[in-house]
Amino acid sequence: MSDDALVIFTPSGKRGRFPLGTPVLQAARSLGVDLDSVCGGRGICSKCQISPGYGEFPKFGIHVDDEALSEWNSVEERYKSKRGMLDGRRLGCQAKVMGDVVIDVPPESQVHKQVIRKSATQRDIVMDPATRLLYIEVAEPDMHEPSGDFERVQRALAEQWQVTSVETDLHVLRRLQPVLRKGEWKITVALHRGNHDANDRILEIWPGFHEGGLYGLAIDLGSTTIAAHLCDLRDGSVLASSGLMNPQIRFGEDLMSRVSYAMMNPGGDVEMTRAVREAINALAASIAAEAHISAEDIFEVVFVCNPVMHHLLLGIDPVELGQAPFALALSGSLSLPARELDLTNLNRAAQVYVLPCIAGHVGADCAAVALSEEPGKSDDMVLIVDVGTNAELLLGNKDRVLACSSPTGPAFEGAQISSGQRAAPGAIERVEIDPATKEPRFRVIGSDLWSDDPGFAEAIKGSGITGICGSGIIEAVAEMRMAGIVDASGLIGSAEQVGTPRCLPQGRTHAYLLHDSSAEGGPVIRVTQGDIRAIQLAKSALYAGARLLMDEIGIDHVDRVTLAGAFGAHISPKHAMVLGMIPDAALDKVTSAGNAAGTGARIALCNRAARDAIEATVHDIHKVETAIEPRFQEHFVNANAIPHAVDAFPHLAGLVALPDVSFNTAGAGSEGRRRRR
Repeated sequence: MSDDALVIFTPSGKRGRFPLGTPVLQAARSLGVDLDSVCGGRGICSKCQISPGYGEFPKFGIHVDDEALSEWNSVEERYKSKRGMLDGRRLGCQAKVMGDVVIDVPPESQVHKQVIRKSATQRDIVMDPATRLLYIEVAEPDMHEPSGDFERVQRALAEQWQVTSVETDLHVLRRLQPVLRKGEWKITVALHRGNHDANDRILEIWPGFHEGGLYGLAIDLGSTTIAAHLCDLRDGSVLASSGLMNPQIRFGEDLMSRVSYAMMNPGGDVEMTRAVREAINALAASIAAEAHISAEDIFEVVFVCNPVMHHLLLGIDPVELGQAPFALALSGSLSLPARELDLTNLNRAAQVYVLPCIAGHVGADCAAVALSEEPGKSDDMVLIVDVGTNAELLLGNKDRVLACSSPTGPAFEGAQISSGQRAAPGAIERVEIDPATKEPRFRVIGSDLWSDDPGFAEAIKGSGITGICGSGIIEAVAEMRMAGIVDASGLIGSAEQVGTPRCLPQGRTHAYLLHDSSAEGGPVIRVTQGDIRAIQLAKSALYAGARLLMDEIGIDHVDRVTLAGAFGAHISPKHAMVLGMIPDAALDKVTSAGNAAGTGARIALCNRAARDAIEATVHDIHKVETAIEPRFQEHFVNANAIPHAVDAFPHLAGLVALPDVSFNTAGAGSEGRRRRR
């Protein structure tokens, strides 16, 4: 039996082996994991709460036993009994490592909170929401013409608002008579208009003329983050935007890992469904508090999500999505009461609308991007890339639109990177490297100053420099390529080959030193050969998906590239093209659409006709399945080179001269190592 165990922390992805009996908090600190604690590990502050995961984790290649952590102890019991703690949570200072384990650090236990960069994009939307407030005057009861109060409400709606076929539930019926009489037969109703042939439904009633709030949530349920926009359903204004990490990360960083978890752990799908619904309830409560409204005034929620998240939200086992033919349980849109999804931090009668999916690997989030960006109305050929753990791509114009998904993995979001982290204050997000001196400078989230600017150290005193996030690692690798530190194959040169002591030997490879604050007790941030490979795999999958769509249409170039998603909004177009993440195009034709999926969700929330439009549009979008396309592997291999082994990048070449270096050479002497291709 081994005397140590593997500990993997999510969402950071950091991992290491530790002697049995090591407190989780100690393991986290030694790896630089962002786990809070202010009481010195005495079990008083509760800041170090963690959520361990158990069962099979195919992504990590481990099985976590129920005894992977030490037994629940009296300190934890005392804290839970006095102050409360969610079931399944442990205190990191008390739980000790007794076997291989996967540990999730929830947002509230992180010192440097995740920056959910999915703010609402300004957009003009024609207001026609499914839920609206209607004032009516109801006829008083007449014993000579007997009828029920609700029947007379129905008649008033038909006569005054031309609304027919209205129904409601017992909650409204129980309150109807006192509300009518208090309002002296004048009431306001919150009416939800049903899709297609569904009846309209009265969700709530108030006496007299009610001018209170009527709000809705547009939620982009991603595999890594959950972002929400709280909208006023009267004018479409966004009152607040907020988000949090998807707690399902502890079951697997990417979608197929979560499908594998469901396959290998009985009840695993139920566990993941419960986790994400709890997170959505927490998000609804926090965003209502942020906007200073009552959550009782949230009457509608629109969801956009990829197919795996779609099924797990609805409580459907996603196993079929993990194997050909990747069958969806439901591809069309869905309308249902929020309480069927255990969403309780809303009005009790709140309704949910889920946009339709396009195919087994292209979900409602891609449909929302199509609703927002409308590639089917474009005169020129546009490629829309929604960059995330699983990238969705749309290519087309007014003649034809194609779609595919590509498994990029979590590297673009800082996971699987040696010094990587999620976007949070202190994370390096911008990088520049002088091509002559090979010296770097950078910016971190939370400050607009560069590291060589006066006042930088003072400006970041609160956060420090903690790691590197997705946009930072992309710029770092691209800058290394432009500075001649990395060759076209992705190899990092030695100090002798490159001409800088920042290139450090690391086993049989090399790493580039970006920042060293070890003298002050801070981290050493390097870009390793493994980091380069992780980025190459991610960008190759992205580019290969785009090439497949271009092959299908029969083109060699695109006119425009639109980067969507929170991550896409923070990618530098030049660095993305140097890496070969996207096809060559004029840089002024590479733009960001912000959180286009979230914008599509807002449009569907605020405009009922838009729902009919996207339901019709998804049937016209042709799906290309990357998993079974024989040319995907060929495109993937060619795209491993930086920027590409075969495809020309004429627009990029006109802006950047990439050094023609090669570090995969034999022979002695510096000249042999520096030999040109």
